[in-house]
Amino acid sequence: MDERTLHQADRVLSVGTWLIVFGAVVYSVLTVTPLVRSVTPDGWEWTAPILPVVVDAAVVIVVRLDAALARVGGRAGGWPVLLRWMTGLMTLGLNTAGSWLEGDAVGVAVHAVAPLLLIVSSEASLAYRRALTAAVVQREAEQAAEKAAREQRQRDREQAERDREQRRIDTEERRAREEREHTARLAREEREHQASLAREQADREREREALRLEHERQAREQQAREAEQQRLAKEQAERERERHQAEERARREQQARARAQEAERRRQQLLAAGPAKVKQDEATARATVAAAFEADLSVRQAAELCGWSVGWVNSRYVELRDPLTGVAS
Repeated sequence: MDERTLHQADRVLSVGTWLIVFGAVVYSVLTVTPLVRSVTPDGWEWTAPILPVVVDAAVVIVVRLDAALARVGGRAGGWPVLLRWMTGLMTLGLNTAGSWLEGDAVGVAVHAVAPLLLIVSSEASLAYRRALTAAVVQREAEQAAEKAAREQRQRDREQAERDREQRRIDTEERRAREEREHTARLAREEREHQASLAREQADREREREALRLEHERQAREQQAREAEQQRLAKEQAERERERHQAEERARREQQARARAQEAERRRQQLLAAGPAKVKQDEATARATVAAAFEADLSVRQAAELCGWSVGWVNSRYVELRDPLTGVAS
């Protein structure tokens, strides 16, 4: 049963109950007033409607308060029950008293309809209201549960959405952090690589510098060795040259002594041979002139030895002194 149906049922119950109460009150006032007037002293007949109105007012109060308590699910204890039954029985007694005093059973039955209907409708309406209130409470509880469930689902969806958003944010942050770490790692590796290259370059530079210094040292040592070798070779060559010069001087001196001795021997031979008695042939004369030249004889002595003229011998001496002149002539 939905909330609209519950409200419609409550409205029908309220309207029906109040119609019964209104009808019973009007009927009670019209029925009880003549009875009260008949037992009221003369001059006070105008107070006859007060009693049914008071009783009916009590009935209205009971019905109204029972409806209010039933709507909120409350219970007032035993006194409201006593008041409800007492007003109902009073209404029943007042409405049937006239017929009962006259001995009219049919009148009693007829006049008992409205009070009994009021009593039963009051109890029934109270039960209905409590049932409707319980249904409304149950419906409200169900609606509250549904609302709570919807709110919980909404919270769950919102929480799931927040979780998804948080996971997305966490994923993006993790991705950004990983990218930063990757970039930092690449930068660090690049710096380390550059530093390694710089160290390797520095090592190579040091090695090249060490090699250059070593080469320079070796070159200096080689130059020093070569200079020493050159010096030694030069000294050796100088000694060899001096030795060769000494040997050459000795050889030349020896040759000179040998030539001098030979020339002296030839001179002695030529001088011992004396002047030529006949003119020698040219070849012999040339040999004699050459021997005389080697023996350091004068031109005249050579001319006497070969028998040729002084001019011819002088020409041969000139040739012997300057071979180029002799070749040219």
